Amino acid sequence: MIGNIVKVIVDRPLGSAHPNHNDLIYSVNYGYIPDFFAPDGEEQDAYILGVNEPVTEFVGKVIAVIHRLNDIEDKWVVAPEGKSFTKEEITNSVAFQEKFFDTEIMM
Repeated sequence: MIGNIVKVIVDRPLGSAHPNHNDLIYSVNYGYIPDFFAPDGEEQDAYILGVNEPVTEFVGKVIAVIHRLNDIEDKWVVAPEGKSFTKEEITNSVAFQEKFFDTEIMM
């Protein structure tokens, strides 16, 4: 999956609140890969980095996978083609939500 070009449908745009936790604000666009199912039975979740405005969908490159060691699902990190981020930059960008999990980033 790393290196693949995917389409992300954004259901939690940058600046929006988590549907169940109003105090959790998305600092990046977040959504899912349509028709690609994760181990939890839902469509694969993805963070979008490098897009600094709310969007409804996005086509980009999978640059990393955030493997949750204490959860059943992983999160993909998608960015515009040609943009790259370090593990530290990814960690900082998704900390608003991933701080609740034990994770490792695969690139």
